[in-house]
Amino acid sequence: MQFKELSIMPAILTALEKENYSVPTPIQQEAIPAILSGKDLLGCAQTGTGKTAAFAIPTLQLLSEDNMSQTGQRNIRALIITPTRELALQIYESFCTYGKYTKLKSCVIFGGVSQKPQEEALQKGVDILVATPGRLNDLINQKVISLKHIKIFILDEADRMLDMGFIQDVKKVIAKIPSKKQTLLFSATMPPSIEKMSNAILNDPVKIEITPESTTVNSIDQYVYYVDRENKKDLLLHILKDKSISSVLVFTRTKHGADRIMRQLSKSKITAQAIHGDKSQNARQNALSNFKNKTLRVLVATDIAARGIDIDELSHVINYDLPNVPETYVHRIGRTGRAGLGGVAISFCDFDEKPLLFDIEKSIRKQITEVKEHPYPLLNTTPTVKVTQPRRESSKTAASKKDPAAKKKVKMAADGTLKEKKNNNNPYRQGRKGKVDFKLK
Repeated sequence: MQFKELSIMPAILTALEKENYSVPTPIQQEAIPAILSGKDLLGCAQTGTGKTAAFAIPTLQLLSEDNMSQTGQRNIRALIITPTRELALQIYESFCTYGKYTKLKSCVIFGGVSQKPQEEALQKGVDILVATPGRLNDLINQKVISLKHIKIFILDEADRMLDMGFIQDVKKVIAKIPSKKQTLLFSATMPPSIEKMSNAILNDPVKIEITPESTTVNSIDQYVYYVDRENKKDLLLHILKDKSISSVLVFTRTKHGADRIMRQLSKSKITAQAIHGDKSQNARQNALSNFKNKTLRVLVATDIAARGIDIDELSHVINYDLPNVPETYVHRIGRTGRAGLGGVAISFCDFDEKPLLFDIEKSIRKQITEVKEHPYPLLNTTPTVKVTQPRRESSKTAASKKDPAAKKKVKMAADGTLKEKKNNNNPYRQGRKGKVDFKLK
Protein backbone atom coordinates (compact mmCIF):
# COMPACT_ATOMS: atom_id res chain seq x y z
CA MET A 1 0.00 0.00 0.00
CA GLN A 2 1.11 3.55 -0.80
CA PHE A 3 0.31 6.76 1.08
CA LYS A 4 -1.58 8.00 -1.97
CA GLU A 5 -4.04 5.12 -1.50
CA LEU A 6 -5.10 6.50 1.91
CA SER A 7 -7.05 9.46 0.49
CA ILE A 8 -4.46 11.94 1.71
CA MET A 9 -4.70 15.46 0.28
CA PRO A 10 -2.12 16.54 -2.36
CA ALA A 11 -0.42 19.18 -0.17
CA ILE A 12 0.46 16.58 2.48
CA LEU A 13 1.40 13.94 -0.10
CA THR A 14 3.89 16.40 -1.60
CA ALA A 15 5.50 16.91 1.81
CA LEU A 16 5.69 13.13 2.36
CA GLU A 17 7.33 12.63 -1.02
CA LYS A 18 9.93 15.29 -0.14
CA GLU A 19 10.78 13.18 2.93
CA ASN A 20 10.92 10.02 0.80
CA TYR A 21 7.86 8.55 2.54
CA SER A 22 5.98 6.25 0.20
CA VAL A 23 4.86 3.15 2.12
CA PRO A 24 2.93 3.66 5.37
CA THR A 25 3.71 1.58 8.44
CA PRO A 26 1.02 -0.80 9.78
CA ILE A 27 -0.26 1.68 12.37
CA GLN A 28 -0.41 4.41 9.74
CA GLN A 29 -2.39 2.15 7.40
CA GLU A 30 -4.99 1.49 10.09
CA ALA A 31 -5.07 4.79 11.98
CA ILE A 32 -5.15 7.34 9.15
CA PRO A 33 -8.45 6.18 7.56
CA ALA A 34 -10.08 5.80 10.99
CA ILE A 35 -9.09 9.30 12.08
CA LEU A 36 -10.10 10.83 8.75
CA SER A 37 -13.56 9.32 9.28
CA GLY A 38 -13.87 11.38 12.46
CA LYS A 39 -13.81 8.49 14.94
CA ASP A 40 -12.09 8.41 18.33
CA LEU A 41 -9.08 6.11 18.41
CA LEU A 42 -7.19 4.02 20.95
CA GLY A 43 -3.78 3.04 19.58
CA CYS A 44 -1.35 0.65 21.24
CA ALA A 45 1.92 0.60 19.34
CA GLN A 46 5.57 0.26 20.16
CA THR A 47 7.79 3.31 19.95
CA GLY A 48 9.39 3.57 16.51
CA THR A 49 6.37 2.24 14.60
CA GLY A 50 5.47 5.62 13.08
CA LYS A 51 2.58 6.61 15.33
CA THR A 52 3.43 10.34 15.24
CA ALA A 53 2.73 10.42 11.50
CA ALA A 54 -0.31 8.21 12.11
CA PHE A 55 -2.04 11.04 13.99
CA ALA A 56 -0.25 14.08 12.53
CA ILE A 57 -1.17 13.43 8.89
CA PRO A 58 -4.95 13.02 9.37
CA THR A 59 -5.05 15.88 11.89
CA LEU A 60 -3.46 18.22 9.35
CA GLN A 61 -5.91 17.08 6.69
CA LEU A 62 -9.03 17.45 8.85
CA LEU A 63 -8.03 20.94 9.96
CA SER A 64 -7.12 21.96 6.40
CA GLU A 65 -10.54 20.89 5.15
CA ASP A 66 -12.20 22.72 8.03
CA ASN A 67 -10.01 25.76 7.42
CA MET A 68 -11.52 26.25 3.96
CA SER A 69 -14.72 27.48 5.59
CA GLN A 70 -12.99 29.39 8.41
CA THR A 71 -12.56 33.16 8.38
CA GLY A 72 -11.34 35.66 10.94
CA GLN A 73 -9.11 34.88 13.92
CA ARG A 74 -6.95 31.75 13.98
CA ASN A 75 -7.79 29.58 17.02
CA ILE A 76 -6.26 26.45 18.54
CA ARG A 77 -8.26 23.57 17.06
CA ALA A 78 -5.92 20.64 17.70
CA LEU A 79 -4.12 19.97 20.98
CA ILE A 80 -1.45 17.32 21.45
CA ILE A 81 -0.27 16.62 25.01
CA THR A 82 2.94 14.69 25.55
CA PRO A 83 5.04 14.05 28.70
CA THR A 84 8.48 15.50 27.86
CA ARG A 85 10.03 18.52 26.22
CA GLU A 86 12.03 16.44 23.77
CA LEU A 87 8.99 14.52 22.60
CA ALA A 88 6.97 17.74 22.29
CA LEU A 89 9.64 19.22 20.03
CA GLN A 90 9.81 16.03 17.99
CA ILE A 91 6.03 16.04 17.40
CA TYR A 92 6.05 19.75 16.57
CA GLU A 93 8.79 19.20 13.97
CA SER A 94 6.73 16.39 12.44
CA PHE A 95 3.67 18.63 12.12
CA CYS A 96 5.82 21.33 10.51
CA THR A 97 7.31 18.80 8.08
CA TYR A 98 4.06 17.13 7.01
CA GLY A 99 2.13 20.40 6.98
CA LYS A 100 4.74 22.38 5.08
CA TYR A 101 2.43 22.99 2.11
CA THR A 102 -0.74 23.59 4.09
CA LYS A 103 -1.84 26.95 5.49
CA LEU A 104 -1.87 25.69 9.06
CA LYS A 105 0.32 27.06 11.85
CA SER A 106 1.77 24.92 14.62
CA CYS A 107 3.31 25.88 17.96
CA VAL A 108 5.06 24.01 20.77
CA ILE A 109 5.17 24.97 24.45
CA PHE A 110 7.02 23.36 27.36
CA GLY A 111 8.53 24.30 30.68
CA GLY A 112 12.15 24.92 31.59
CA VAL A 113 12.48 27.94 29.30
CA SER A 114 11.09 31.47 29.21
CA GLN A 115 7.42 31.54 28.31
CA LYS A 116 7.61 34.96 26.59
CA PRO A 117 8.60 33.64 23.10
CA GLN A 118 5.87 31.02 23.44
CA GLU A 119 3.32 33.70 24.34
CA GLU A 120 4.35 35.77 21.31
CA ALA A 121 3.93 32.77 19.00
CA LEU A 122 0.49 32.05 20.45
CA GLN A 123 -0.64 35.67 20.04
CA LYS A 124 0.03 35.48 16.29
CA GLY A 125 -2.57 32.72 16.01
CA VAL A 126 -2.11 28.94 16.10
CA ASP A 127 -4.08 26.03 14.63
CA ILE A 128 -2.15 23.18 16.24
CA LEU A 129 -0.61 23.25 19.72
CA VAL A 130 1.84 20.67 21.04
CA ALA A 131 2.38 20.96 24.78
CA THR A 132 3.67 19.41 27.96
CA PRO A 133 1.04 19.38 30.76
CA GLY A 134 2.72 21.72 33.25
CA ARG A 135 3.39 24.67 30.97
CA LEU A 136 0.02 24.21 29.28
CA ASN A 137 -1.85 24.56 32.58
CA ASP A 138 0.28 27.55 33.55
CA LEU A 139 -0.65 29.44 30.38
CA ILE A 140 -4.30 28.40 30.66
CA ASN A 141 -4.41 29.79 34.21
CA GLN A 142 -2.82 33.02 32.96
CA LYS A 143 -5.54 33.19 30.28
CA VAL A 144 -2.89 33.15 27.55
CA ILE A 145 -4.43 29.97 26.07
CA SER A 146 -8.08 29.16 25.40
CA LEU A 147 -9.14 25.61 24.58
CA LYS A 148 -12.80 26.32 23.77
CA HIS A 149 -12.26 25.83 20.02
CA ILE A 150 -10.56 22.40 20.26
CA LYS A 151 -11.85 19.89 17.71
CA ILE A 152 -9.10 17.25 17.93
CA PHE A 153 -7.48 16.23 21.22
CA ILE A 154 -4.51 13.86 21.23
CA LEU A 155 -2.83 12.19 24.22
CA ASP A 156 0.52 10.72 23.17
CA GLU A 157 2.64 8.38 25.31
CA ALA A 158 -0.28 8.08 27.73
CA ASP A 159 1.37 5.33 29.79
CA ARG A 160 4.44 7.45 30.37
CA MET A 161 2.21 10.40 31.22
CA LEU A 162 0.74 8.39 34.10
CA ASP A 163 4.14 7.05 35.18
CA MET A 164 5.45 10.61 35.49
CA GLY A 165 2.52 11.73 37.62
CA PHE A 166 0.82 14.01 35.09
CA ILE A 167 -2.65 12.53 35.52
CA GLN A 168 -4.02 15.47 37.52
CA ASP A 169 -2.63 18.00 35.02
CA VAL A 170 -4.23 16.06 32.18
CA LYS A 171 -7.58 15.98 33.99
CA LYS A 172 -7.46 19.76 34.41
CA VAL A 173 -6.90 20.19 30.68
CA ILE A 174 -9.69 17.79 29.73
CA ALA A 175 -12.09 19.74 31.94
CA LYS A 176 -11.47 22.85 29.82
CA ILE A 177 -11.92 21.19 26.40
CA PRO A 178 -15.33 21.03 24.67
CA SER A 179 -17.12 17.73 25.21
CA LYS A 180 -17.83 17.50 21.50
CA LYS A 181 -14.47 16.70 19.94
CA GLN A 182 -12.46 13.88 18.39
CA THR A 183 -10.09 12.23 20.87
CA LEU A 184 -7.06 10.09 20.05
CA LEU A 185 -5.09 8.22 22.71
CA PHE A 186 -1.78 6.51 21.96
CA SER A 187 0.22 4.36 24.34
CA ALA A 188 3.13 1.95 23.98
CA THR A 189 1.62 -0.32 26.64
CA MET A 190 -1.94 -0.91 27.78
CA PRO A 191 -2.00 -1.40 31.57
CA PRO A 192 -5.33 -1.25 33.45
CA SER A 193 -4.82 2.43 34.26
CA ILE A 194 -4.73 3.31 30.56
CA GLU A 195 -7.79 1.20 29.83
CA LYS A 196 -9.61 3.04 32.60
CA MET A 197 -8.59 6.40 31.17
CA SER A 198 -9.59 5.41 27.64
CA ASN A 199 -13.04 4.35 28.84
CA ALA A 200 -13.49 7.74 30.48
CA ILE A 201 -12.43 10.00 27.60
CA LEU A 202 -13.06 8.03 24.39
CA ASN A 203 -16.41 7.59 22.69
CA ASP A 204 -16.82 4.23 20.93
CA PRO A 205 -13.20 4.28 19.72
CA VAL A 206 -11.52 2.34 16.97
CA LYS A 207 -8.95 0.11 18.69
CA ILE A 208 -5.62 -0.56 17.02
CA GLU A 209 -2.94 -2.79 18.50
CA ILE A 210 0.04 -3.30 16.25
CA THR A 211 2.22 -5.43 18.50
CA PRO A 212 1.46 -7.42 21.66
CA GLU A 213 1.74 -5.52 24.93
CA SER A 214 5.29 -5.06 26.24
CA THR A 215 7.00 -6.89 23.39
CA THR A 216 10.02 -5.58 21.53
CA VAL A 217 10.30 -5.12 17.80
CA ASN A 218 11.89 -8.02 15.94
CA SER A 219 14.36 -5.84 14.05
CA ILE A 220 16.36 -5.19 17.26
CA ASP A 221 19.10 -7.69 18.21
CA GLN A 222 19.22 -7.91 22.00
CA TYR A 223 22.25 -8.96 24.05
CA VAL A 224 23.13 -9.07 27.75
CA TYR A 225 26.59 -8.91 29.34
CA TYR A 226 26.91 -10.20 32.91
CA VAL A 227 29.42 -7.92 34.59
CA ASP A 228 30.33 -6.69 38.08
CA ARG A 229 29.06 -3.18 38.78
CA GLU A 230 32.54 -1.74 39.28
CA ASN A 231 33.61 -3.04 35.84
CA LYS A 232 30.70 -1.62 33.84
CA LYS A 233 32.61 1.52 32.85
CA ASP A 234 35.52 -0.58 31.53
CA LEU A 235 33.14 -2.86 29.62
CA LEU A 236 31.51 0.19 28.03
CA LEU A 237 34.90 1.50 26.89
CA HIS A 238 35.76 -1.97 25.57
CA ILE A 239 32.58 -2.12 23.47
CA LEU A 240 33.10 1.41 22.15
CA LYS A 241 36.51 0.42 20.78
CA ASP A 242 34.51 -0.98 17.86
CA LYS A 243 34.59 1.97 15.44
CA SER A 244 31.67 0.55 13.47
CA ILE A 245 29.43 1.57 16.36
CA SER A 246 28.80 5.08 15.08
CA SER A 247 25.99 6.30 17.35
CA VAL A 248 25.19 5.03 20.84
CA LEU A 249 22.49 6.01 23.30
CA VAL A 250 23.50 4.96 26.82
CA PHE A 251 20.83 4.75 29.52
CA THR A 252 21.50 5.24 33.23
CA ARG A 253 19.16 5.13 36.19
CA THR A 254 20.26 8.44 37.74
CA LYS A 255 21.30 11.94 36.70
CA HIS A 256 24.52 11.64 38.70
CA GLY A 257 25.33 8.39 36.92
CA ALA A 258 24.80 10.00 33.50
CA ASP A 259 27.21 12.82 34.33
CA ARG A 260 29.79 10.40 35.73
CA ILE A 261 29.76 8.19 32.62
CA MET A 262 29.99 11.23 30.35
CA ARG A 263 33.12 12.41 32.19
CA GLN A 264 34.69 8.94 32.01
CA LEU A 265 34.08 8.72 28.27
CA SER A 266 35.43 12.21 27.67
CA LYS A 267 38.63 11.30 29.54
CA SER A 268 39.03 8.39 27.11
CA LYS A 269 38.70 10.77 24.12
CA ILE A 270 35.18 9.58 23.24
CA THR A 271 32.85 12.42 22.29
CA ALA A 272 29.94 12.24 24.72
CA GLN A 273 27.33 14.47 26.31
CA ALA A 274 24.67 13.84 28.94
CA ILE A 275 21.03 14.89 29.09
CA HIS A 276 18.77 14.72 32.13
CA GLY A 277 16.26 16.77 34.07
CA ASP A 278 18.88 19.00 35.72
CA LYS A 279 20.26 20.17 32.37
CA SER A 280 18.91 23.40 30.92
CA GLN A 281 16.68 23.16 27.87
CA ASN A 282 19.37 24.79 25.73
CA ALA A 283 21.96 22.26 26.90
CA ARG A 284 19.62 19.36 26.18
CA GLN A 285 18.75 20.66 22.73
CA ASN A 286 22.41 21.29 21.96
CA ALA A 287 23.30 17.72 22.94
CA LEU A 288 20.43 16.31 20.84
CA SER A 289 21.41 18.40 17.83
CA ASN A 290 25.01 17.24 18.06
CA PHE A 291 23.86 13.64 18.35
CA LYS A 292 21.52 13.93 15.36
CA ASN A 293 24.13 15.50 13.09
CA LYS A 294 26.69 12.82 14.06
CA THR A 295 29.20 15.23 15.65
CA LEU A 296 28.52 13.46 18.93
CA ARG A 297 29.08 9.71 19.10
CA VAL A 298 27.62 8.91 22.53
CA LEU A 299 24.60 10.42 24.25
CA VAL A 300 24.13 9.44 27.90
CA ALA A 301 20.59 9.90 29.17
CA THR A 302 18.10 9.14 31.91
CA ASP A 303 14.72 7.71 30.94
CA ILE A 304 12.71 10.91 31.30
CA ALA A 305 15.16 13.04 29.31
CA ALA A 306 15.44 10.46 26.52
CA ARG A 307 11.71 10.16 25.93
CA GLY A 308 10.94 11.30 22.41
CA ILE A 309 14.46 11.01 21.01
CA ASP A 310 14.06 10.09 17.37
CA ILE A 311 17.43 9.62 15.69
CA ASP A 312 17.67 8.34 12.13
CA GLU A 313 19.69 5.14 11.91
CA LEU A 314 20.65 4.99 15.59
CA SER A 315 22.70 1.81 15.64
CA HIS A 316 23.02 0.95 19.33
CA VAL A 317 21.28 1.38 22.66
CA ILE A 318 23.19 0.36 25.79
CA ASN A 319 21.47 -0.16 29.14
CA TYR A 320 24.30 0.69 31.51
CA ASP A 321 21.79 0.19 34.34
CA LEU A 322 18.79 -2.09 33.91
CA PRO A 323 15.48 -0.31 34.52
CA ASN A 324 13.28 -1.22 37.47
CA VAL A 325 10.19 -1.48 35.27
CA PRO A 326 10.10 -3.93 32.31
CA GLU A 327 8.05 -1.54 30.15
CA THR A 328 10.86 1.01 30.45
CA TYR A 329 13.20 -1.49 28.81
CA VAL A 330 10.85 -1.63 25.82
CA HIS A 331 10.84 2.16 25.53
CA ARG A 332 14.61 2.36 25.85
CA ILE A 333 15.59 -0.11 23.16
CA GLY A 334 12.82 1.25 20.92
CA ARG A 335 15.08 4.23 20.24
CA THR A 336 16.85 1.97 17.74
CA GLY A 337 15.34 -0.31 15.10
CA ARG A 338 12.90 2.44 14.11
CA ALA A 339 10.67 2.39 11.04
CA GLY A 340 11.78 -1.10 10.07
CA LEU A 341 15.53 -0.45 10.31
CA GLY A 342 17.82 -2.78 12.26
CA GLY A 343 19.39 -2.02 15.60
CA VAL A 344 21.32 -3.49 18.52
CA ALA A 345 20.37 -3.30 22.20
CA ILE A 346 23.01 -4.21 24.79
CA SER A 347 22.32 -4.54 28.51
CA PHE A 348 24.81 -4.73 31.36
CA CYS A 349 23.63 -6.90 34.25
CA ASP A 350 25.37 -7.19 37.60
CA PHE A 351 24.43 -9.76 40.26
CA ASP A 352 21.91 -7.47 41.98
CA GLU A 353 20.18 -6.77 38.67
CA LYS A 354 19.45 -10.39 37.80
CA PRO A 355 15.87 -10.20 39.17
CA LEU A 356 15.28 -7.15 36.95
CA LEU A 357 16.51 -9.07 33.91
CA PHE A 358 14.22 -11.96 34.79
CA ASP A 359 11.23 -9.60 34.93
CA ILE A 360 12.18 -8.04 31.59
CA GLU A 361 12.48 -11.41 29.82
CA LYS A 362 9.19 -12.52 31.32
CA SER A 363 7.50 -9.33 30.15
CA ILE A 364 8.82 -9.41 26.56
CA ARG A 365 8.38 -13.19 26.42
CA LYS A 366 11.84 -13.62 25.04
CA GLN A 367 15.23 -14.73 26.41
CA ILE A 368 17.93 -12.15 25.73
CA THR A 369 21.10 -13.59 24.18
CA GLU A 370 24.02 -13.70 26.60
CA VAL A 371 27.47 -12.59 25.41
CA LYS A 372 29.83 -14.83 27.35
CA GLU A 373 33.16 -13.94 25.75
CA HIS A 374 34.26 -10.57 27.10
CA PRO A 375 37.13 -9.38 29.34
CA TYR A 376 35.01 -8.46 32.37
CA PRO A 377 32.95 -11.53 33.31
CA LEU A 378 30.71 -11.52 36.39
CA LEU A 379 32.71 -12.73 39.41
CA ASN A 380 30.61 -11.51 42.31
CA THR A 381 27.89 -14.00 43.30
CA THR A 382 26.64 -12.42 46.51
CA PRO A 383 24.17 -9.58 46.90
CA THR A 384 25.57 -6.16 47.66
CA VAL A 385 25.18 -5.24 51.30
CA LYS A 386 23.22 -2.01 51.44
CA VAL A 387 24.76 0.40 53.90
CA THR A 388 22.15 2.46 55.68
CA GLN A 389 23.06 5.89 56.95
CA PRO A 390 22.62 6.36 60.72
CA ARG A 391 19.65 8.49 61.65
CA ARG A 392 20.48 12.12 62.17
CA GLU A 393 19.94 13.32 65.69
CA SER A 394 17.34 15.98 66.19
CA SER A 395 18.45 19.26 67.69
CA LYS A 396 16.59 18.33 70.88
CA THR A 397 18.42 15.03 71.19
CA ALA A 398 21.78 16.64 70.47
CA ALA A 399 21.12 19.33 73.04
CA SER A 400 20.11 16.76 75.64
CA LYS A 401 23.54 15.18 75.50
CA LYS A 402 25.14 18.48 76.51
CA ASP A 403 22.52 19.82 78.91
CA PRO A 404 21.37 17.52 81.78
CA ALA A 405 18.17 19.54 82.22
CA ALA A 406 17.34 19.18 78.53
CA LYS A 407 18.10 15.47 78.77
CA LYS A 408 15.56 15.14 81.58
CA LYS A 409 12.92 16.96 79.48
CA VAL A 410 13.51 14.65 76.53
CA LYS A 411 13.10 11.62 78.76
CA MET A 412 9.90 13.03 80.28
CA ALA A 413 8.52 13.74 76.80
CA ALA A 414 9.28 10.18 75.77
CA ASP A 415 7.39 8.58 78.64
CA GLY A 416 4.53 11.09 78.59
CA THR A 417 5.15 12.76 81.93
CA LEU A 418 6.19 16.05 80.34
CA LYS A 419 2.98 16.20 78.33
CA GLU A 420 0.93 15.36 81.42
CA LYS A 421 2.67 18.13 83.37
CA LYS A 422 1.97 20.62 80.59
CA ASN A 423 -1.69 19.68 80.54
CA ASN A 424 -1.96 20.21 84.28
CA ASN A 425 -0.29 23.63 84.23
CA ASN A 426 -1.80 25.09 81.06
CA PRO A 427 -5.47 25.93 81.70
CA TYR A 428 -5.79 27.71 78.35
CA ARG A 429 -4.87 24.52 76.47
CA GLN A 430 -7.31 22.53 78.58
CA GLY A 431 -9.96 25.22 78.24
CA ARG A 432 -10.06 24.68 74.49
CA LYS A 433 -10.98 21.09 75.19
CA GLY A 434 -13.75 22.13 77.62
CA LYS A 435 -11.99 20.76 80.71
CA VAL A 436 -11.42 24.05 82.56
CA ASP A 437 -14.04 26.63 83.53
CA PHE A 438 -12.53 30.13 83.12
CA LYS A 439 -13.65 32.50 85.90
CA LEU A 440 -12.51 35.95 86.92
CA LYS A 441 -11.51 36.13 90.58
